Amino acid sequence: MVAVAVSALLTVTACGPAAETRAGRESLFALADLAAQRVQVADAVAAAKWGTDAPIDDPVREQAVLRSAATKSARLAIDPATSIQIFTDQIEANKTVQYALYSYWNTHPDQVPSRRPDLGRIRPILDQITDRLLTQLKTTQHVRAGRDCGTQLAAARQQVKLARALDSLHDNALGQALESVCHVKATTPRPGPPTTTHAASSTGEPARNNKDHK
Repeated sequence: MVAVAVSALLTVTACGPAAETRAGRESLFALADLAAQRVQVADAVAAAKWGTDAPIDDPVREQAVLRSAATKSARLAIDPATSIQIFTDQIEANKTVQYALYSYWNTHPDQVPSRRPDLGRIRPILDQITDRLLTQLKTTQHVRAGRDCGTQLAAARQQVKLARALDSLHDNALGQALESVCHVKATTPRPGPPTTTHAASSTGEPARNNKDHK
């Protein structure tokens, strides 16, 4: 497992707008590409939190993201429950990457990033991705409700995987992030993100937040 360079992740959104202009031809590509950006930024989030008291699971932050997404969805005429379900998947996918990297760094301390990113700089990037994802959810409402959504989404995911050279960790997380895009059900918004099973370490043991490593 090789983590994406942290410095590159801080500018990962630079190619986003160009991808989004292709939405007319490749309807779900832009949405899948933004989801991929989010799981890649998880590398920088993990590097920022590693060896600190900042937990991977951050219910307060997660609830703030979900509330904001629901509010903005209502303004865009997107079902807020749909957005909450999709963004819950996005959050859990991000944490899957973080837990997997923690597990890897525990067993390969020489691979821990030498520089700690500023979490205060990373979160605005995630917020920007959230806003652009909402735009794509609005743009793709008809496609996502269609019978061919699953086929189109699978093709878009494969294109994104190749374009961004995603490794298995990030590709699997991307699949998790896109899980509800085509088959969400209109339900009452949930009060909080669900519990998830996080990535296991290479030894088969569940990854843990190790705060003792500096």
